[in-house]
Amino acid sequence: MLSPIHRPRWWALLVIGLCIGHAIVTLSLLPWWGMVPIAGAWLGLGWLLRWGAPRRPRPRARVWPWSLLPIALWGLYVYLADSFGNVDLGAVYFHLQAGMADHGGVGRKLAAVLYNLSMLALLASFTWLVWNDHRWRLGERLLALGLLASNPLLYGITQRGAAIVTDDGAWLERRYVEPDFQQPPQDPPNLLLLYLESIERTYADRERFGDAYADLEALGEQGRVFEAVRQLDNTGWTMAGMIASQCGTPLMPAGLLHDAQFEPLGQVVPGIDCLGDLLAEQGYRLAYLGGASTAFAGKGVFYEDHGFDTILGREELRPRLEDPEYLNNWGLYDDSLFDFIVEEIHRLDATGDPWGVVSLTLAGHAPHGYPARRCIERQGEFDGVDILYSVECSAWLARDLIERLEAEGFLENTLVVIASDHLTMRVSAWEALISGERDNTFMLLGPDIPLGRVRRESSMIDVFPTILEAMGFEIDDHRAGLGVSLMSPAPTMLEQHSLESVNARLREETALQQRLWEGLVPERPAEQPPQRQEQVVEAPEDAIGEEPAEVQ
Repeated sequence: MLSPIHRPRWWALLVIGLCIGHAIVTLSLLPWWGMVPIAGAWLGLGWLLRWGAPRRPRPRARVWPWSLLPIALWGLYVYLADSFGNVDLGAVYFHLQAGMADHGGVGRKLAAVLYNLSMLALLASFTWLVWNDHRWRLGERLLALGLLASNPLLYGITQRGAAIVTDDGAWLERRYVEPDFQQPPQDPPNLLLLYLESIERTYADRERFGDAYADLEALGEQGRVFEAVRQLDNTGWTMAGMIASQCGTPLMPAGLLHDAQFEPLGQVVPGIDCLGDLLAEQGYRLAYLGGASTAFAGKGVFYEDHGFDTILGREELRPRLEDPEYLNNWGLYDDSLFDFIVEEIHRLDATGDPWGVVSLTLAGHAPHGYPARRCIERQGEFDGVDILYSVECSAWLARDLIERLEAEGFLENTLVVIASDHLTMRVSAWEALISGERDNTFMLLGPDIPLGRVRRESSMIDVFPTILEAMGFEIDDHRAGLGVSLMSPAPTMLEQHSLESVNARLREETALQQRLWEGLVPERPAEQPPQRQEQVVEAPEDAIGEEPAEVQ
C-alpha cells in the first residue's frame, strides 16, 4: 500500500493548498509563514472530504476543466499584487504599448518564471483532481463563474471597456485649461527638476520610518514644502507621474482607442503642451538625464516630442563611466548620475541661455532599492532588503547634489523642484506605509521662494502650474491642464471634489483621453447639438461644483 507521500492526490492537494495560502498571504498582507497553516487547513479539509479519492468513485473522465482560465487570471492578479502592491491596469496597458524593452527588473523576471512554473503545477493539480473526483467535475463550472466574477482584474477591464463603448463623458475634458503665458518673467530662472524614484513624503513620519527622510526634511527647511499631494489614478507609475507633473493631467493610456493598438507608440501624449514645450518656446535649452534606459516605457519618445534637446539614459551615459561595470539591474547608480548632472549643468550654463534639467533617480526603486557605492561607504553594508536604507541613500544624495551646485554658484537664479515620481510600490516597509494617509514629495527651493509648509489637498497634476508660477510665469487663472498652482489661493480639483469622485471620472470618461492622444486615435463622430432639457443629476458628487451643461 502506498504511503500518503506517494499518492498523487496528496501532491495535488498540497500544490493547491500552497497556492491558495500564497494568494491569501499576498492579498491580505499576512506574514509569509501564514501560508503554512492555510495549506495545512486545506489538506485537512481534503482528508476529511476525501478529495481525489471518493468513497464511491465514478469512472475517471479526462475533461478539460472550465476553471483553468479563471485560475490563470487569478494567478496573474496575485503576481501583479505581489510585485506592485496596488494593481494599476492603466500601467499595464501603457507599458504594453509604450514598450517594456530594456526593463531592469531582473529579480522580477525570475519571480515571473517561478510564478509561471507554480501556475503550471497548480493547473495540472487542479486538472488531476477534476479527472479523478466526480464531485469536482460537477461543481467546477460554478467555481469558474465565481472566480471570474470575483477577480478584480476582470472587474477593472470591464470598467475600462464600458468607458470605451459608452457615450464619451467630458467632465474632466471641460476642466482642462490649455497652458498659456500671460506674461513671461523679465529674467527667466533656470530649472532643476529632480524626481526621486518612489521617495514619497510619507517617509517623513519619524515614528514609523526613523531618520530615513531626514536629509529631505533639512532641504525643505530652505524652501517651500507642499503636503497632502495625493496620487490620482493613472499617475502611479514613473511615466504617469512625470506626465501628471509636467502636463497637468493624468496619463490616460491610448489603450483600445489607439488606431494601431498593437504597435508601439511613436508619440506620447501628442495632443497637449507640457512643461518642455512651453519652456522651449521661451528659448530654454532642455536636458533629461536618467540612470535607466530611455527606451523603457516611452521616456525618450516623450521628452523628444516635448521640447528637450538632450536626452541621456543608460545607453548614452554608460560609455562615460570610469567603471562601465558599475551598474545595477536598471542602469546607473545615482552617484554616477548626479556627477553627469553637474557636468550637464556646466555645459548648459556656459551657453548663456536659460536652461532646464530634468532627472530621475533609481536608488529608491521598489522592491529593495539600489543604494549607490557612496551610500554604502557612508551608511555601512546594505542587507539587500531594507527599503529605508535606500530611502536614506536617495535623500542624502539629493541633498549632497543641491549643496554641490549651490557651492559652485549654479543656484543663484535657479528654481529647484524635488518631487517623487509616484508613491512607492510594495517594499519591505509596506505595512507601515499603508497604515495611514500617504502623499508625494513636492518641494521648491529658490531665491524668491517663500519658506514654510503648505498643506492642501492636491495631486501631482497641480505640480505643473505650481512650477510655472514659481518660475515667474503668469498663467491664466493660476491654472494649467487640470491643475491649479499651489502658490495661489485658487482651489484645487481635490479641494472641490473628493479623490474618489475624480478617480471615478477617470474610469468612466474618454473625452480627455482623446485630447491627450489627438492624432493617434480615431476622430470622434460630430456630436449632435443637445436638445434643451432639465439637467438630471445621477449622483451627489456630479452636482459638486458642476453647472448645468448648457451654461458651461
